[in-house]
Amino acid sequence: MADAMGNSFLIVVLPLYIASDAISGSFLGLKESLITGLILGIFGLITSFVQPFAGRLSDKLGKRKLLVVVGLLLFTVANFLYSFADTYGLIFLVRTLQGLAAAFTITASLALVSEVSLRSTRGNNMGVYNTFRLIGFGLGPLGSGFLVENGPYQVPVFGSIDGFAAAFAIAAGTALLSAILVSVFVSDPGDLEPSKSKMKIRLLSDDPDFTLDPIFALALATLVMSFGFSLLAPIETVLNERLSQGPFLFSLEFSALIAALAISQPIFGKASDRHGRRIFIVIGLSCLIPIVFLEGLAVEPWQLITARALQGVSASMVFAPSLALAGDLAEKDQAGSQLSIVTMAFGLGISLGSFVSGYAIRFGFVTPFIIGSILAALGLLVVQTQVPKDVEERVADEKD
Repeated sequence: MADAMGNSFLIVVLPLYIASDAISGSFLGLKESLITGLILGIFGLITSFVQPFAGRLSDKLGKRKLLVVVGLLLFTVANFLYSFADTYGLIFLVRTLQGLAAAFTITASLALVSEVSLRSTRGNNMGVYNTFRLIGFGLGPLGSGFLVENGPYQVPVFGSIDGFAAAFAIAAGTALLSAILVSVFVSDPGDLEPSKSKMKIRLLSDDPDFTLDPIFALALATLVMSFGFSLLAPIETVLNERLSQGPFLFSLEFSALIAALAISQPIFGKASDRHGRRIFIVIGLSCLIPIVFLEGLAVEPWQLITARALQGVSASMVFAPSLALAGDLAEKDQAGSQLSIVTMAFGLGISLGSFVSGYAIRFGFVTPFIIGSILAALGLLVVQTQVPKDVEERVADEKD
């Protein structure tokens, strides 16, 4: 939670900082708006690309905790360095360092959560883990906006600092707090050994009855789920005009999904421990098909708020059970690299959703939502046909 709060501090701060007088020079001759988009987007691209390699490194070393702490310390340094970055190029480099740090923390921490869980509690633990990250992610922008708006501040020893420096310092502090908490309270499983086998990330199934590897199929389901998360942000101005609303109502619509996801993930994660993972993934994707489409037909703010909340509940049926099932299926010495496929898909889905929504809106307001609905249907088809119905029984037999 502390890590996510520190990282999300920068969602509000970075665009304002880039547009401020603190930044000088130019970057490849690009316009400021495009530079801002590149700087914000490079984080997701770097994180997604590096995650499989970071996961593999944690497998090879057999030390999840070490890589989590290293990633959090890199976050601490990167967040603090923003205070000294006075050109677009330096900000771009610091943002890249953040992306590398996230790749280490996400893959190693999820593998660790999976490994310290029993199969009968893994869904609940994944839900709790993701919920706390979402709470931090939601609180960060609120705190950073307040700090920037109410600066400067008098700080002992350092004197007067502006709101930007205060936000960067707190972002660094929360990452450091995370590193301390993990160092003191977290341990690697006693039976975790360095992996001596080659990296095994499979796209195709070993089972002749199926085409795709089940973990890869779960990654595709996660991608189409997260695709719908980011459909609103790129079309904020168009949406506000359509619904005759201001920024506050838009923030409620955007946050409704996050709040519903945070509340319901532990519930469905725990339910998947008792009743099976696949059934909840199927139900969640089935619900996303009409819900995402209906968002494109909303003509009143309350309609979109309701639809986004329902989308969050449906997504929670997909996300925590998918991570738990991937953890069930992952080989013990390959958990880091194999789980990274699912986490990488989540980040790619959010990035892809933003890009597609910003482009597709020119073909009509409902177009991005139609695409999101179609992708949810394709994800459902993939899970129905490529994740065996008896997958839980197969895992139990293999582990026994």
